[in-house]
Amino acid sequence: MTAVEPETAVEITVDGAAVEAHPGEMLIEACERSGTYIPRFCYHSRMSPVGMCRMCLVEVDTGRGFALQPSCMVPVSEGMKVSTESEVTKKAQDGVLEFLLINHPLDCPVCDKGGECPLQDQTMAYGPGETRFVEEKRHFAKPIAISETVYLDRERCILCDRCTRFADEVAGDALIHFMGRGNHTEVNTFPDEPFASYFSGNTVQICPVGALTAAPYRFKARPWDLTETLSTAWVDSLGARVAVQASRNRVLRVLGADADAVNWGWLTDKERFGFEALNSAERLAAPMLRDTADGGVSEWSEAGWGEALDRIAGAVGAAPPERVAVLGGARLNNEAQYMWAKLAKGVIGTDNVDAQLGDGLDPAVVLGLPRATIDDACRSGGTVVLIGPDPKEELGTLYLRLRHAVINDGAKLVEITPVATGLSHLAQHSLRPRPGTTAQLVSALVAAVAGDEFEAGSTGVDRSELEAAAQCLAGADDGVTAVLGRASLAEGAEVVEAAAIELSALPLVRFLPALRRGNVIGALETGLAPELLPGRVRLDGVEDGGPRVEAWPRLPAAAGLDAAGVLRAAARGDIDVLVLVGADPLNDFVDRDLAYRGLRGAGLVVAVDLFMNDSSTLAADIVLPAAGPTECDGTFTNLEGRVSPMSRKVTPPGTARPDWMIAADLAERLEPGSTEGLDSPESIRAELAQVSEVHASLTEEALNASPVEGVLLARPGATGEAGGWRRSGRPTMGRSPVGRTEPATGPAGREDPPEEAPEGAFLLVATRTMYDDGTMLRHCESSRGLAPAASARINPADLDSSGLDEGAAVRVVSDFGHIEATLTADGRVPAGSLRVNWLAPGAPANALIAAGTDVTVVEVEAR
Repeated sequence: MTAVEPETAVEITVDGAAVEAHPGEMLIEACERSGTYIPRFCYHSRMSPVGMCRMCLVEVDTGRGFALQPSCMVPVSEGMKVSTESEVTKKAQDGVLEFLLINHPLDCPVCDKGGECPLQDQTMAYGPGETRFVEEKRHFAKPIAISETVYLDRERCILCDRCTRFADEVAGDALIHFMGRGNHTEVNTFPDEPFASYFSGNTVQICPVGALTAAPYRFKARPWDLTETLSTAWVDSLGARVAVQASRNRVLRVLGADADAVNWGWLTDKERFGFEALNSAERLAAPMLRDTADGGVSEWSEAGWGEALDRIAGAVGAAPPERVAVLGGARLNNEAQYMWAKLAKGVIGTDNVDAQLGDGLDPAVVLGLPRATIDDACRSGGTVVLIGPDPKEELGTLYLRLRHAVINDGAKLVEITPVATGLSHLAQHSLRPRPGTTAQLVSALVAAVAGDEFEAGSTGVDRSELEAAAQCLAGADDGVTAVLGRASLAEGAEVVEAAAIELSALPLVRFLPALRRGNVIGALETGLAPELLPGRVRLDGVEDGGPRVEAWPRLPAAAGLDAAGVLRAAARGDIDVLVLVGADPLNDFVDRDLAYRGLRGAGLVVAVDLFMNDSSTLAADIVLPAAGPTECDGTFTNLEGRVSPMSRKVTPPGTARPDWMIAADLAERLEPGSTEGLDSPESIRAELAQVSEVHASLTEEALNASPVEGVLLARPGATGEAGGWRRSGRPTMGRSPVGRTEPATGPAGREDPPEEAPEGAFLLVATRTMYDDGTMLRHCESSRGLAPAASARINPADLDSSGLDEGAAVRVVSDFGHIEATLTADGRVPAGSLRVNWLAPGAPANALIAAGTDVTVVEVEAR
């Protein structure tokens, strides 16, 4: 039993034994903590109790004698007596089950829930054992596909209200409801309104019977055929804890694990069903070499690992270190990231390494500002400032946590985003700065909080709105948590970074990085960024007498290039070897034209990946097959700096290898002995803990002691404690290392954004969506068609003045390129702005953007 503080304890008696409970705690929870399980169907600890199923009826005496009461609806009180084993209780539970089974089909042999069904288990434990009914059971057409991934068998439903409560209370997508009355009550969706929620798979997991099933798992296996391991989701940077289940060396299901500090058991459908890509027949299974045949036509041929690695090592060894670059790595686990950082910086000696591919933030901002946890952002009565992407689209499980905090725990949300988000209807204040003016707006907001004079200027936000938001922040006595990221990839990162620096002037402010790209925090912590070594140590800090990485043969001689600098150098012919580690610059990088020219201009392009993607198909000379996240052991660092295990469950296809092993083999060819003893994830973690003060607490004992919650690394502070970066005092925090002298492709970036778009033009906002045309989703059978079609969204007022009709086929044109889309009126887009999705099928937004520009101006033409 969990200890209860004596001054807050309430003593009750359960089956004759004294039990200490929390005041206000529901009886069903207090009994379970004490070791007494009360059967239930409708009750779920993460949702409000409704007392629908009555399975949890027990006898309760609060001073006026025993009476049957639903334990999920009764709060504990001092002196309460409870009987869960009395004859009256058993008879009530027996009767509830008999009623539930009147119309329930006895199709357990073909039901996906069979073998893990609470109705089965509780019927055996508490039920009558036989039925008195001989009448025909109720029948429905089955199954109904209520979404692309969820099927409904209505005759199995016991009306527990779990799915409808989750959709309404937790996800905020009330798309599944009770319909009908009396004996005709059923769960269903309304016509033309499918259960199109990003979180629909959670209802399948929490359904206590087989009424809701998931298409990717339906009829694939029986529960007793599955083996399970606890792991971490790899889709985004939240690092949700999951249970990976497999049979016959094939992952068949991923379920949410209840980590109190992270995801509460919830997952997005993208996290839940993303494993389908790992089972794709199109996975790379052997090294591939591109050879040019007669006539200049290139052909792919399989090769052995020795031949492929020797060719790469020969090219790298013949090139000066500054002419070698590594892009990507954010999808890898920490151990693989460390090995690639050691290979690039400690063996080759190049600092041209960037895992963020131009769509993140400067490591000085991410690692230098005081870090918040997810619990900090979601604390009761707290204040949250969102300067970043729509959490519902990019960090779905964080969206669920923030939504719960606002609705149930009194948290206050102030939104500073260029367009509305999934949380806008819950925000106390929503400020919509014109693209490129976020820092200017935040500066005025901070001044208003301090009671100083301020000017909203050309931000597009009314002074009264700004003052109201400032009053909200001024009342945050326990500080502010800022969720910080890139709301629009059409404006420069410097805009957000400058806004973060302005906001850091608020007292007690802490920042939660809202970076979408997988294990990106782990990549920065292990050194996969220019000027950065493992443990948040700057390269120039080592040169000035700071701590050295003793386990590395060498260090880069000079600061290197970020992704934009690498691609510019490659386009000029200054990169002899370009390694793409789980990267697709054509679709990932913010400037598609520059990515194309860089890939074509590089000498030798090596791709290490799960699939052939657009970039490797275009330019790769050697492709190495990597193991997927369920095929290798390691750890993952989430956006708050919490490290949790990633566990191998199946073997990779063909001869695919873990990324750390590929890096180690290359390093050994280039510098024999450089990877001595690094033959397992455990040994790599040990060396990482040795060279990085930040990772010193990451021991095997700590990981084993907290397998679900993980290990929270030391958090940086604003002045650089715990190895954090110290501020340079410059507005961009030093984003210009040696060698970055080339201007952006196309027109030069503006120092100041235009106060408004030219007449007839718009300021571009490019936002990510949950589903897009990315490589992994293309290989997910149940999700590949969910990416929304290309649309150009403008304010209805702009639609009236544009002379174009809604639904018209248009061409969106910038100085750098164009895409084709459908014109849509959207009141969530401020006047003067135009919103496009980042990677819509056939219309990638990065075709409109040039790296280095603060804002992008576009026009709309009929086509």
